[in-house]
Amino acid sequence: MTGWLAGVFLAGVISGFAGCSTPQPAPAAEPPRRARVAVSPAMPDPKLTPGAVDRALTKAKLCDPSFHTGDVRRVSASTKKRVYAEYGREPHKPACCEVDHLISLELGGSDAIANLWPQPYEPRPGAHEKDLVENWLHREVCAGRISLDQAQREIAADWFAVYRRMQQGER
Repeated sequence: MTGWLAGVFLAGVISGFAGCSTPQPAPAAEPPRRARVAVSPAMPDPKLTPGAVDRALTKAKLCDPSFHTGDVRRVSASTKKRVYAEYGREPHKPACCEVDHLISLELGGSDAIANLWPQPYEPRPGAHEKDLVENWLHREVCAGRISLDQAQREIAADWFAVYRRMQQGER
């Protein structure tokens, strides 16, 4: 043991033998089960929003020219309110964000709460830039350049990294 660490250990042993106990601060109140902070403003908290897919939305369905996300979007106002609450935000006060799908509907994302988060518009890149990523990945899937599974994994893991690659002209 280093000298400092040995001193700390020895002090702890001595105080324990002497019947003394060091006062400990009271434990912090446990935050609400789902209220956490995202690692980056661009990404949701992975514990709250790991992403979820709708297996019924196959590549064939998603790439059909008649497919429209409005036909499968079923996020109720009460679900949106719950998403805001889980992230500790007030809905639309101020209009900070939108309840968005981490894995977009264009990529077979689900309306499950595990796939929803209040995505901020600012700082940029934000919600509008993620829309560009969703559309680009959708085109890549439909052109056969990447698999649907890969697109889902990439957007869920780090959509911002995909955005940077897009800006640099990389695949």
